[in-house]
Order: sequence, then structure tokens, then C-alpha cells
Amino acid sequence: MTKKLPKAVLKHLEPGEEVLYTVRKKVSLEKPKWVIITDRRIIYVDEKILGRYEIKAIPYQKLKEVEVKLGVISSEFIIKGEENIRLKLGWMNKEQARETINAIKDALNAIAVEPVTIEVKKGLTSEEWHLKKPEELVTRFAPAGKTIEHPPAKVEKEDPLEKLKKLKELYDMGVITPEEYEEKRKKLLEQI
Repeated sequence: MTKKLPKAVLKHLEPGEEVLYTVRKKVSLEKPKWVIITDRRIIYVDEKILGRYEIKAIPYQKLKEVEVKLGVISSEFIIKGEENIRLKLGWMNKEQARETINAIKDALNAIAVEPVTIEVKKGLTSEEWHLKKPEELVTRFAPAGKTIEHPPAKVEKEDPLEKLKKLKELYDMGVITPEEYEEKRKKLLEQI
């Protein structure tokens, strides 16, 4: 389903980045708008006249949620990410919106340890889709396509004396009450 990509996108694709799905919409006399789903991110391109363009790319690690609302006349496609990233696309038709959210789901599931959550509510004249990424999306691939080796987690136990010092600092700053301080201090002294 991949169409010929605009030059602006080709300049910004990373080495080895694979395009999985594209949606192109030409609105009247304007240059086309694109949503491109790759194996690493979602890319939105708004082509302008005279070779100008606007690109927004949301890596899957920063993606939080995708919301699609399909009505009788129009559809709304919203991509939410970390750092207040919010991309609202109102130009997709129902079929494009369904295919795009499924392409995002498939791309996330291909790299996720846990599957993504997708909820669909179908009414008589409307449909809502909510795709939520697991809190911790752990990918199997590094940006250059190399496999990531995760070392086993090390659990380091903090020294009770260090904890006592931190506890005293919290007490001196007025963060904890004298009762809380005394209770926690006694527990830490038992560990020594």
C-alpha cells in the first residue's frame, strides 16, 4: 500500500528505516498531506508550494495514544505523545483511518514486548477507536537495526546509614513530621 513518497520524507528517513504504510490526501488545490507509518515512528508531512514542507515525526517510544472518531460525515484522527505532542488530522476518510490505526497497532506490536491495547466502540452512526501503548514499550531493535542486549537488572541495597542521613534531611526540611521521623529512624536503626 506504499505510494511514491515525497522527496521531503526521503531526506528524513533514517538508514534502514522501513516504510510500512502510507496515507496521502490531496485537499483541493493544496499540496498533499501524508501520514507515513514506519517500523520506528509515525511521520506527518504537510507539503507546501515552492518546495516547502512541514514534518512532524513521533517515535514509538514517545507515542502514548491514538484516538480515532468516525462519524457519518467526518472523521477525527488524533495522535498523542509525550512532551505535549498532539497531532490532529481531520482529513482522513473512514477506511483510511481504520487502516492507519491498524498499521500503527501492527508496527507497535512488531517491536513491543507487551501487545498494545485497542478499544473499539461502534454505535449506529459513529465509531471510536482508542489505541494505548503499554507504559513501558521495550523495543527489540536499536536505531541502526542492531539487537539490544539488556543486562540483568542489579538490585543495590542502600546503606542504612545513608538512609538515616536522608531521613534526617527530610525531617530538617519539614517534609516529614517528628512522629514519622522517629518511627522510620527506629526501623533503620534495627537494620544496622
